[in-house]
Amino acid sequence: MNINKQLLLFYSYKKLIKRKQAPEILSECKARKISVRDYLLAKELITETSELEARAGYYCMPCVEIDMLDIDDGLFERFTYDFMKKHKIVPVMEDKNGVILVATGKPLSCHAISALSTQFSAKYDFVLVPPVQIDRYIDSISAVESTKNALYDLNSEKTDKLITALGGDMTVSSDNDVINNPAVRLVDSVIKEAIPFRASDIHIEPFEHKVKVRYRVDGDLQERAEFPIEAYSAISARLKIMSGLNIAERRVPQDGRINMHIGGKEYDFRVSTLPTVFGEKFVIRILDKTSFQFTRSDLGFTPEENKTVDKMLARPHGIILVTGPTGCGKSTTLYSFLKEVNDPSVNIVTVEDPVEYSMAGINQTQVNNKANMTFAAALRSILRQDPDIIMIGEIRDEETAEIAVRSAITGHLVFSTLHTNDAPGAIVRLEDMNVKDYLVADALVGVIAQRLVKKLCPACKKKGKTNAREMEILGITEPITVARPQGCQFCNNTGYKGRVAVHELMYMNDKMKSAVLNENGLDELRQLAIENGMVPLWTSCRELVYKGVTSIHELMALNIE
Repeated sequence: MNINKQLLLFYSYKKLIKRKQAPEILSECKARKISVRDYLLAKELITETSELEARAGYYCMPCVEIDMLDIDDGLFERFTYDFMKKHKIVPVMEDKNGVILVATGKPLSCHAISALSTQFSAKYDFVLVPPVQIDRYIDSISAVESTKNALYDLNSEKTDKLITALGGDMTVSSDNDVINNPAVRLVDSVIKEAIPFRASDIHIEPFEHKVKVRYRVDGDLQERAEFPIEAYSAISARLKIMSGLNIAERRVPQDGRINMHIGGKEYDFRVSTLPTVFGEKFVIRILDKTSFQFTRSDLGFTPEENKTVDKMLARPHGIILVTGPTGCGKSTTLYSFLKEVNDPSVNIVTVEDPVEYSMAGINQTQVNNKANMTFAAALRSILRQDPDIIMIGEIRDEETAEIAVRSAITGHLVFSTLHTNDAPGAIVRLEDMNVKDYLVADALVGVIAQRLVKKLCPACKKKGKTNAREMEILGITEPITVARPQGCQFCNNTGYKGRVAVHELMYMNDKMKSAVLNENGLDELRQLAIENGMVPLWTSCRELVYKGVTSIHELMALNIE
């Protein structure tokens, strides 16, 4: 029996697939000349995690997350980054007997084992790690090394002379001297380093004597590097050229865009400048335009919340709103909904500012205020394009709100976002935009309020009993066990790693519609929504505290009760 058949049987044993599916899957794999693993992942019959756990059992190998390993970077001197990435391996540690523990994403790969044995005379033990984590780890250490080298060169006398000679002019980028200029290499490495660090934004800030580089990771800014202010003119010129900005203009804010391929993926970087006392501050927003793989469960929706979302998405027309502050993942949630309803039988059109993710089969339009292509203007044109489903990036003004609501009551399913503190607040906000009560009641299908909270680092979080203050916050009278942040090398000593969304879902049933028509106040609307099954944001986050996913500190940071 070949390895593909054995794996299929093992996957069926682990209940990842049904046993009767095996012959058909094997036949498809042979016809397409791809591995069973690649086929099952492409068809979303298995996930990276479930497949890896099954393989670990099949090969009788331990399976861990790479962040759980205490990696000795001194071993990297024996291996090149290209060698590690090609064979999907990362050396972890060497014991007193000279046996090297190696993390691998390719279990029992004869080619990798042969290459290791041929080039390096040592004994090896292996531990199984997701291949994508190995790639991310190698990219991160490579980018950090590149940044260190560029910073070292920037502080050298040779660099100062080169920058002075260039006068900050990077326009002759074909010249080898300029390509190898540490200022150029620093900009490239700072941008590339942000990807494996999971940064959402890069801040480059000039001060009197130095320039700081900070990454926003999991909602918090973390300082990554600093370099001398003398190099800033060259750094600024390089960024402006890359993003298509006016190099000579330093007095007014500018907006630009950089498109780069990093690690086989296409990234879009939105660049914004702001004049400050010591120079222009750059903020670079990072968008992965090619891979949108989020599902509702990935976004933190519970099974109960999914039932409510299913009812919303099943409606043939109406408007579904996602609310929350800037950066809480509203657009990501809407994209996950669009992915679900995307079908060749429907015409889906979006108007966004900007288009954050490219989705096949969906017509995506970008706002251009300079050309008078506003949300309202785009919407009027979209309604002449025979749409079934419309996604509006944000309802910002009365005109957009009115067109969106009228589109919803004339047979279109509309998705959009608003900036409100909670779900019932969306009704009041629409009324503030002069949308009539009867139109709101008729058009609105439901509202989802959303926040992002930081997840406790699984490597270092520590459990303990609640104290008196914590019991008061949670509203309990008896101590319970909760998890608290500690901080370690894997979470950069923050105690947190990653974020998860908490939601508040308000479904517009007949009682809610009647309350809107009767012009009930915000407090009355909120109480009625809770009676009809809405779980407040505070309560949703508290459940995550009970489960050890997040901390009481994050619950307090919501500032909502």
